[in-house]
Amino acid sequence: MANPVTAGLAQAGGFFAFALDTIRAFPRRPFQFRELVQQAWFIASVSILPAALVAIPFGAVISLQLGSLTRQLGAQSFSGAASVLAVVREAGPIVTALIIAGAGASAICADLGARKIREELDAMQVLGIDPIQRLVVPRVIASMFVAVLLNGLVSVVGVAGGYFFNVIMQGGTPGAYLNSFQALGQLADLVSGEIKALCFGAIAALVACYLGMNAKGGPKGVGDAVNQTVVFAFMLLFAVNFIIVAIYFQVVPQKGS
Repeated sequence: MANPVTAGLAQAGGFFAFALDTIRAFPRRPFQFRELVQQAWFIASVSILPAALVAIPFGAVISLQLGSLTRQLGAQSFSGAASVLAVVREAGPIVTALIIAGAGASAICADLGARKIREELDAMQVLGIDPIQRLVVPRVIASMFVAVLLNGLVSVVGVAGGYFFNVIMQGGTPGAYLNSFQALGQLADLVSGEIKALCFGAIAALVACYLGMNAKGGPKGVGDAVNQTVVFAFMLLFAVNFIIVAIYFQVVPQKGS
């Protein structure tokens, strides 16, 4: 029986090598533009509605909790800034990561896993076609592109939901809600959220492609790979999110501090 630690290190090393091979394949020609468009449309079609529906309660919960807390502290005029910054900096990218990993990445893994057990990937290699350049690169770029757009959608829906629940439900002042955000928010907050979404999309697609292309054991192996994709993608995404947040607060000076 293989040592779990050794097996885990081997898996991590294999994934790192796979990611490097994918980066090296980015500039190769011919570029699979048609595959990119198809994958972007597919990922968007399975992600947009769930992301919008999840963003509404996310924004509502954040707004209700922060609105109640700011009232207790006597700082209700800053509830708008707290709610919007929480959505733009954290909730938007996190919801995007969850949807991309749970819906998009699992579908990518299932597709490539099915190709693997049908030996289509081996047939491509026999014909001299690089599966990474032909299949992986378009999926990674499509996932990154959709994640950035999805993060914008989630941020807009979350902020609108937060405004509704803070101003309409809790009796907040619309002017104070907006002015507080203008006083504390900055463009770097939105840029950091989009960078997070870009990284999350790339990581989720890489994990899905790697596990799908290394699926073993027939249909059961594909199902196991899909489950592993969701779990491993979540773990990596939250770890990367922590690193990006730590770097952001060290590099970008905060307004009002």
